[in-house]
Amino acid sequence: MTGWRRTFTPRHRRTSMALALSMAVAGASLVLTGCGVLPGTSDGSREPLTVMTFAPEETKATNMPGMPAMAQAYAKYVNARGGIDGHELRVLTCNERNTAAGAATCARRAAQEGAVAVVGSYSQNGRAFMGPLEAAGIPYIGGFGISDEEFTSYLSYPVNGGVAALLAGNGRQLAASCRKVSLVRPDTILGDGLPALLNAGLSQGKQQPSSDIKAAEDSSEYERQAEEALDGAGGERGCVTAVLGARTETFFDSFRRVRDESGEGRAGEEGDGDGSGVRISSVLSSVDQPLIDRTGGANGPFEGALMTGWYPDSGDERWGTMRDVIREHAFGDDRIDAADAGVQTTWIAYTVLRKVIESLARPEITPGAIAHALDTGVTTDTGGLTPDLRWRFEDMLGVQGLPRVVNRSVTFQVVREGRLIAQKPGFVDVTSTMRNAPTV
Repeated sequence: MTGWRRTFTPRHRRTSMALALSMAVAGASLVLTGCGVLPGTSDGSREPLTVMTFAPEETKATNMPGMPAMAQAYAKYVNARGGIDGHELRVLTCNERNTAAGAATCARRAAQEGAVAVVGSYSQNGRAFMGPLEAAGIPYIGGFGISDEEFTSYLSYPVNGGVAALLAGNGRQLAASCRKVSLVRPDTILGDGLPALLNAGLSQGKQQPSSDIKAAEDSSEYERQAEEALDGAGGERGCVTAVLGARTETFFDSFRRVRDESGEGRAGEEGDGDGSGVRISSVLSSVDQPLIDRTGGANGPFEGALMTGWYPDSGDERWGTMRDVIREHAFGDDRIDAADAGVQTTWIAYTVLRKVIESLARPEITPGAIAHALDTGVTTDTGGLTPDLRWRFEDMLGVQGLPRVVNRSVTFQVVREGRLIAQKPGFVDVTSTMRNAPTV
């Protein structure tokens, strides 16, 4: 006590009485409505969560508009149910433009606008975006699996095994059906590592190495490469697999013309016809259901093709919740196709984010808290769309170039009557194949 006393005037008394009455009414309101108060902001709500999803849109190369669109639909879905553990989810989207400058701009914007994570994004420019994210301490959850940095950065948490897992799996898949295989791949540093992965899978199936055919990523026709691929496949029970990203469609258009002119014909599926001709194949980062639909479905060039994917086929019931969310919260948005691998990856990445936030159970979420939770063993059940995901050190593949891969499973699919369906049920673990590939 200081002995200091304040003298109250009638005006002070009226003000004090009004304040007391106001507090009493507010307290009664809380009792009558049964509302609890969450710690966090002054109004009793938890801090909003800001995240970013970036992808290239409206470019002349690969475009992934469905990924940011899926992120926005997911935000509407969780916010309609009270957010994630009481946190409103705010999604920033950014056009990465398929350029290093665009990727870096998106990453810097994520840092400037207080994003706690970048989730379910696509970029081939890993070096450009991971540097700014690492500088800001922002985790990168569930990128598409297309850049090296996604599998090497200490702040990256991939949900699939990237193109490496697909090629290793594709070799395993083709070994069971093909006597000889031609691989058409990009003439790039990234492409240089693909033959070893495919051949590791072929070797496990007791098949000889593939013919390695290099191609430019930006060519408008591939007639020469198609002729080489056809020769390398060797006719009966031969297979041609192409992994050229957005240009895979262009290659197979050239290949169809060359094959028709040669009289080789198209190989039938197992059990259909005599199996003569050359069969085609690819992976789900280069060919997907929207492309198959666009090129004629059952009457198009991909009928009978063998495909290796990261996840179950798009008709699988495990995608039911995602399809419901798209229907309810993105109705009429033609950017989103539930069969698109980018949309599927974004859904899984946001599933991981939700699990992490719920495990933290905090009024305020920081990038560091998310990264720490992932590093120390938060496990995500994705409803069977992947094996359970966890990013402890002991869960990682740990091989050179791919140390942070935790999901080494793929699926074998086939195009029948214009639809991608499971060729073999369940997941195929390609851990040993990836570890045995000499240049991985």
